[in-house]
Amino acid sequence: MTLDTLPALDRRTALVSAFTVPKGFGDQTLRERRAGAIELLGGIPDPSVLPARELAEATARVLGRPGLPALQYSRTEGIPALREWIAAREGVPVSRIVVTNGGFHGLALAIQTTVERGDLVAVDNPIFPLFLRGLELSAARTLPVPVGAHGLDVDELGALLRDGARPAALYTVPDFHNPTQGSLPLEGRRELVRLAEHYGFVVFADNPYRELRFAGAAPEEEPFNQSDHVIHVNTFTKTLGPGLRLGWLVLPERLAPDVVALRSRQDSHSSTFVQAVVADLLAQDPARFDATLDRARALYASRARTLAEAIEREAPGAFDVAVPEGGLFLWPRLRDADVDPDRLADDASAEGVEYQRGSFFPSGPGTDAARHLRLASGDTGGDRLAEAAARLGRALQRQRG
Repeated sequence: MTLDTLPALDRRTALVSAFTVPKGFGDQTLRERRAGAIELLGGIPDPSVLPARELAEATARVLGRPGLPALQYSRTEGIPALREWIAAREGVPVSRIVVTNGGFHGLALAIQTTVERGDLVAVDNPIFPLFLRGLELSAARTLPVPVGAHGLDVDELGALLRDGARPAALYTVPDFHNPTQGSLPLEGRRELVRLAEHYGFVVFADNPYRELRFAGAAPEEEPFNQSDHVIHVNTFTKTLGPGLRLGWLVLPERLAPDVVALRSRQDSHSSTFVQAVVADLLAQDPARFDATLDRARALYASRARTLAEAIEREAPGAFDVAVPEGGLFLWPRLRDADVDPDRLADDASAEGVEYQRGSFFPSGPGTDAARHLRLASGDTGGDRLAEAAARLGRALQRQRG
């Protein structure tokens, strides 16, 4: 019996039961911070590596242009200068680029363009919960596919497809996966594209952390940008600043007109002004964006190492903890089965350190996400990270007596 031949209720239970949006999701970075607490909650870039001065200078130039074109309406696809820069960086024709209001907006457009009500969507297991919120309006069913140290388990996906699963789309974070930090290697990307083209589904490749690689080698090519079955989603959120609310889609040529038509019936276009400022900043010096990234990468690498070393020092042998090759998080795993991870999170909070417990990330069978901690290190200095590890160590001692 395959997934598709199960009775509808049983099939829905098998695919969906573990995947619900956690209560209070999205509130952690917007609520009032607790006095004295060290918060390792969100993937927030450090202000010191955001190009504030350069953005201010670009703003002055944009507002100094005759006729103030940046304060007028513009095209749904985005302003030409910004789309051309993105297209050159992605190695695709400019006709495939649509500028968005950040990464999640791009995902929402992808869902609304390709997922019909009640469709099956394959998803990361565990998964970043915000994507599930985007699926809610479509009432889609979900097919969990395990994610590990090498990203999405493409072999398991292939087995599910051969057994009869027929998703309309698949969602994955291919680089420095949130939360597991695994990255899909080149051969895995090629096979994922092959499966999408063979079985007729669309891949949503959500890539907000791609530019934050600080170790290892990036894939020498990007199969996602070479297929008409992939929507590649990216953003300036982690590199130039979340408040800009600016991202982009690399779309198949066949889907670009549909996305533009949908967008024209919603908010019409992203801020002309913000697009113009970012385009000006990027155009002033071709090396500026990568220089900004180099500073960020060095900082995030140092902080990831600092936190990992501090955890091992303060709680020796308690966690399997590895420094990832990029991104803004660590994903340590509790070794001692007698330690209750939910109680540990509560005790850590009492000690004054907040983090995202692994159970926050919806997961299905075959994962141990609940035994993990997701620790954000991007916007916290080294001394505070060391103190956070000390507080975590004290919280661990509360259970061990």
